Amino acid sequence: MTSIDQQLAKLKVIPVIAINDLNAVVPLGRTLIENGLPCAEITFRTDCAAKAIQQLRAAYPDMLIGAGTVLTIKQVDDAIEAGADFIVSPGFNPKTVQYCLDNNVTIIPGVNNPSLVEQAMDFGMKTLKFFPAEPSGGTAMLKALSAVYPVKFMPTGGISIDNIDDYLSIDSVLACGGTWMVPSKLIDQGCWQKIGELVRQACLKLT
Repeated sequence: MTSIDQQLAKLKVIPVIAINDLNAVVPLGRTLIENGLPCAEITFRTDCAAKAIQQLRAAYPDMLIGAGTVLTIKQVDDAIEAGADFIVSPGFNPKTVQYCLDNNVTIIPGVNNPSLVEQAMDFGMKTLKFFPAEPSGGTAMLKALSAVYPVKFMPTGGISIDNIDDYLSIDSVLACGGTWMVPSKLIDQGCWQKIGELVRQACLKLT
């Protein structure tokens, strides 16, 4: 496994975060670190994603930071320039994947069926995002894919504190992406204590 794969496997859960206000970035990072999850996947669903990654990297140089919902080559460039450690895409875009491979950038592209897994394997991909996990068949689909293909998965989409154990019990699952411990509403309101509690609960669930 790559170093990033090893870090993901150790963390087991990756907070998937949409940042609307840059003032929330540093306190959110501090909350995650202090409560046991020194990692974040900042999604490009908001216009300030690259700046959020940049601020988080400056404040916490050792934090594992991914860029999520990356749809274009420009977003790859923006994310890496900002300091992201790896790229996550919701689907499998051959152009984006090839660009990342050509530039030695770690990418975890999204798949949810056998054909996409095989396309990804043709590109040498060994770690894939299973997305959207629950709507795509959940653990039953993931077990079926895992029985056939020698790859690792990071399921995201519908993962919660109630079902994460079911996903992590599958040998091929490296880690799970989740939003339940970092809901946008609480981030926007600056409810750091409540977010801290949710993060601690998630970490306790993983022990």
